[in-house]
Amino acid sequence: MEPSKKPLRIDIVSDVVCPWCVIGYRQLAIALEQTGTTHTIHWHPFELNPNMPSEGQNLREHIIEKYGSTKQESDASRIRMAEAGREVGFEFNFNDDTRMHNTFNLHQLLHFADQQGRMHDLKQALFVAHFTNNRDISDINVLADIAAETGLDRSEALAVLEGQFFAKEVRTEEQHWQQQGIQSVPAVIFNERHLVSGAQGVDNYISILEQLATMPD
Repeated sequence: MEPSKKPLRIDIVSDVVCPWCVIGYRQLAIALEQTGTTHTIHWHPFELNPNMPSEGQNLREHIIEKYGSTKQESDASRIRMAEAGREVGFEFNFNDDTRMHNTFNLHQLLHFADQQGRMHDLKQALFVAHFTNNRDISDINVLADIAAETGLDRSEALAVLEGQFFAKEVRTEEQHWQQQGIQSVPAVIFNERHLVSGAQGVDNYISILEQLATMPD
């Protein structure tokens, strides 16, 4: 890519409890590295389960209820996701107690982190906390711990969650992306005009990045 070109702007609409969001991001990150693409990444909120109670639900029960899957289909899906994760260096540790969560608080915490240039780090830490370490991300004290582990002030993070300080901002941004037609995640928008949905795989992302590199700014 010519040095004169502006960095590629990448907007990613995603949810922390979406396994294909972390897989898709990892695939994209590998493609970005392999193509040497100069870029900026901007994360945006999406809730897979906005009406779920704060304590969440057992993941297997949730999947069976929401999609009508059988236990066998659920197991096969977990194996597929774990394999896709391994291919991009991410570890999924599913078990019978793995839960699905309401993520409105997480998106408020990410908004808070963004103001201090830590959103990307916190997003990655939350993916690991949920999928690898099975931490209870519905507990605001656990969220405050994770924030502190990524360099944020724990007491400030806790205050944000207890006070719901960024509820309005998160709702507004969620509505904005819904109005843009985003109904499933991950949704990746390149240079604010090229939408790619779902985890595409490293090779497909490389192809997309190479095509974008030939386009005028």
